Parts: sequence; C-alpha cells; structure tokens
Amino acid sequence: MKIGVPKEIKPQENRIGLTPESVKTLTSNGHEVLVENNGGFEAGFYNDQYRSAGAKIIDKAEDIFNEAEIIVKVKEPLSNEVKMIRENQIVFTYLHLAAAKELTQGLIDSKSVCIAYETVTDNNGRLPLLAPMSAVAGRMSVQAGAHCLEKNQKGRGLLLGGAPGVEPGNVVILGGGVVGENAAVIAVGMQAKVHIVDKSEARLKQLTDMFGDKIIPQLSDKTDLEKLISECDLLIGGVLIPGTEAPKLVTKDMLKLMKRGSVIVDVAIDQGGCIETSKPTTHAEPTYIIDDVVHYCVANMPGGVPRTSTIALNNATLPFLVKLAKEGYVKALKDDPNFMAGLNVHKGQVTYKAVADSFGHSYVSAKEALN
Repeated sequence: MKIGVPKEIKPQENRIGLTPESVKTLTSNGHEVLVENNGGFEAGFYNDQYRSAGAKIIDKAEDIFNEAEIIVKVKEPLSNEVKMIRENQIVFTYLHLAAAKELTQGLIDSKSVCIAYETVTDNNGRLPLLAPMSAVAGRMSVQAGAHCLEKNQKGRGLLLGGAPGVEPGNVVILGGGVVGENAAVIAVGMQAKVHIVDKSEARLKQLTDMFGDKIIPQLSDKTDLEKLISECDLLIGGVLIPGTEAPKLVTKDMLKLMKRGSVIVDVAIDQGGCIETSKPTTHAEPTYIIDDVVHYCVANMPGGVPRTSTIALNNATLPFLVKLAKEGYVKALKDDPNFMAGLNVHKGQVTYKAVADSFGHSYVSAKEALN
C-alpha cells in the first residue's frame, strides 16, 4: 500500500505521524511511504533518515494526499487538509470529533474512511493509542502548572514543592486515569500535596497501592469539590469519556472560590474541556486569566515535546498501521473489534455513536457499515 505522511500544519505542532524506524518497518514489508519534505525536522527526524529507511521525500502535501491510499497524521485534519482528502482514502490520526462539528461534516462530505486513534480500544476497555499521549500530557500538565504558578507568569508566586520550613503547594487532579496517574507521578516527585478525585473506588485503590500515602484519594460522590478547589493552588483537569465531550465538572461560579493566582491546566480541552471557563490555547499563547485564575488550555500539549511524543505514539500505533496496510481496512477492522471501535466516519456515514449524538447525525454501526 501507499502510505502518506504529511507535515502537521496545526500551529506549534511539531510531531509527525511516522518515525524513520516505523517507515523502515513498513517499507521492509513492501509498502511505499511518502513523507513530506522536512516533516519531521522539528522532532529531530531528518529527510536523510527517512530516505535511508526507504521513504520518498515529497515537496508538497497536495501530492501526498493525491497519491497515498492511507494518510497517517498526528492531529486532526485542518480545513485545508480536509479539502485534499479523497473519497475512499483512509485517514488514521487523532480526530476528537465530538468537539469538532465542522471537521465532522467535512469528513462526512469527503466520503473517506476515518479511523481515530483515541477511540481504538483494548480487551479491558482502555484506549491504547490515546494512552501514550495522555501519559505525556499528564506529566507535562504539572510541569506547565508549576511554571504558571510563578509570579512572572501571573501566578501566585508559589513553588509547588515548597521549601525547608515552607508548606508545599496543593494539587487537585480531577480524574484518576492515564492523565491523572501521570500527573501524580510528577506532582508527587515535586513533593506537592496531591489529591486525586475519581468516581471509581477500585481505581483509587490502585492509585493508593501505587503512590501510598503520597496522594490523598477522594471518591467524587463523597467529595466537597467546592471546598477542594477553593484550597488548591493547581487544578489539573484529566477527565475523559471516550469519544464524547468531557463533562464540565468545575462551573464558572465555582471558579470564584479559587485563590487569586491559582492555576488550572485543562488536559481534557481536546474533548471540549472539563472546566466551564476553558477554551483552547496554543503553545505560543498558552494562558489567559479569568477571575484572577490562570488557565492553561493548550489543545496539543504533547506537541511541545515532539520527539518524545512521536516515538511514544509510534510505539502504540505502528502495529495497527502494519495490519491496516497489509490486510486493507475492511479485513483489519472486521478481524479486530477493538480496532473497529476506531472507525468514526465511513464513506459519508458516522460510525461512532457519541459523535453522531453530539451533532444529531444518523448513526450506523461500524460493523454494519463494513458489511
């Protein structure tokens, strides 16, 4: 199969869909790989490395979209890219369609086959292609939040880990999934006081087994969230409902309870955010202030560490791509219900229920669409 890897065009997005090592795996299996000129440069992957791995370097994205049977990306296609997507072309990337009405319509109109990394599942109902980026974003969230707490960033002027004779900062993590767990790794490492709020007692027990008394687990049903956020210095939003918009756990009114100069990092912003006052920001302008609270809502956080992120993502996505290229999408998806869960749009039909429900589209199951 002919696989195309265009350069990402989202602002400050420096990841790339495939590493040279992944390209080598594909070309050694007889596939042709087209990589856009300097597409991996900012992540530290160079044209010569891609050529050595057997790829062809292509100057224009248009030529890649025109020739490739499979388009492999990192972020959702922007409007200029959507125009280039062809009927029956396979698009394999993060889509986050439940928070993107225009993109959803554009992909429906393109009559392409769109497989979203973030809704592919495993046998335990987890999201293996979302997990590596959630891990990166979770770790970055505390790093970014700690920076935003500095006075010259309009924060409280507080060192998250405290100092001899000085209490550490108070971190509240909403959601104990992959984001929450990885945020806790860094927050605990910084010696902050760490609360993790989750709705699952079993998950909180797992986290307690992992971190011991270095975290304070809190069951959401039994937690006074208003009191908790009024006392926190850094609030991490790490709540995810697969394929649909994140619930708004912190309202605009609740924001008024927070301390002046406290910080919110809403990692759920890709899915609309779990804080009512959240709106997407970029690495160039990552923060804004509402009610004296600093909001950090960068929609592609892992793009800030593109080398780490690209390698981590490829470790997860490559086996699926190899299967897709070898067997074709129909067989690859039919043979693996977990992979089939990634099919969001198929030749003009919405095949992921949460996306269909978000925008009032008719829903056709992936299984039905492939028959």
